[in-house]
Amino acid sequence: MTAVLCRHFGLKHIEIAEDIASDTFLKASEHWAINGIPQNPTAWLYTVAKNKTKDYLKNLSVFETKIKNEPTVNIQSENDIEFDNQIISDSQLAMIFAVCNPANSDEAQICLALQILCGFSIEEIANAFLTKSETIKKRLQRARINLRNDNFQIHSLNETEIKSRLDTVLKTLYLLFNEGYFSRTNNQLIRKDLCSEAVRLTLVLSENPLTDQPQTNALLALMCFQSSRLEARTNDKGEAILFDEQDKSLWDKSLIERGNYYLVNACTGNEVSKYHLEAGIAYWHTTPTDQNKWQHILQLYNQLILIEYSPITALNRTFAFAQVFGHLKAISEAEKLNLVESNYYHELLGFLYADTNIAKAIEHYEQAIKLTKSKPEKQTLLKQIERLKKVGR
Repeated sequence: MTAVLCRHFGLKHIEIAEDIASDTFLKASEHWAINGIPQNPTAWLYTVAKNKTKDYLKNLSVFETKIKNEPTVNIQSENDIEFDNQIISDSQLAMIFAVCNPANSDEAQICLALQILCGFSIEEIANAFLTKSETIKKRLQRARINLRNDNFQIHSLNETEIKSRLDTVLKTLYLLFNEGYFSRTNNQLIRKDLCSEAVRLTLVLSENPLTDQPQTNALLALMCFQSSRLEARTNDKGEAILFDEQDKSLWDKSLIERGNYYLVNACTGNEVSKYHLEAGIAYWHTTPTDQNKWQHILQLYNQLILIEYSPITALNRTFAFAQVFGHLKAISEAEKLNLVESNYYHELLGFLYADTNIAKAIEHYEQAIKLTKSKPEKQTLLKQIERLKKVGR
């Protein structure tokens, strides 16, 4: 709704659009509580939003004519307000590209995406980033200034604008999904709401001919594969369940099939992006019956680390290396990384030492507990320490 209204008002007046959208949902909560949910809730909401926009324009016109005698808001006439399915879809797509402004940092883009595209509150965004609300407010203020000052037009997207920003858009949605899949909040290991919003927005990209690119499909395949295992990754207490211990009957087979579909769509042309490689890795994780899956996964990590190195990729590659060549050889590989400030580094070494040196494994797990800010992760690590202590008696 905000996207469609910004199409009408322009991004310089995004706050007006957000206020109208907010008022519309407030009216819905009051009206529906008394009269029940209408047969077509979406049409009801957009009709109310359209009427509120007309009221705003009427009041603005009176103010400018009778008081100021000088128009300051350059907007279209009220007769141009339309809310058909095509306009809604096009406006959403354009808003995604507007929010992913290269002038803003990666974190600022995610904050804007969470607030504008997904409707998250400042407090929810602060929780997602383990940051104070005031810090998020300042980050959003700076990002919104850049957004308003940008000359990006939300009425329509041309091929040049899409090509110049698609990489940034995909990166923002990738980071948004990861923020949910590996949540850093104090009390949640997974934020399914963030994951589902990232999938929804990537799906919007895949449904438009201009953005239905191999990279887009590869990213969507990755999200589907990863999302298929969400229910199996934690128990009723919110504690993490290791991959080998997951109940595979909880994996969502329909999402795995959709992941396969989008991965096939991604394999057109000669382009191989990081999303292709990560989707391939996720595919093999959802194919537990193949005896050579870890060899395939290791090969993909070897390619991925050449395309885009990151400490997490290096640690994940070492885990795959352990599955192929054994824990002792993997310990040597892991210690070369020397990522002593990373809790994941110590978690991996704790896992690798568990079969040969219990004392050393416990030492690394204890260090990981000190470094992680996630309560569920700490609980999982404490369980591993208790298990090792029992074995060592």
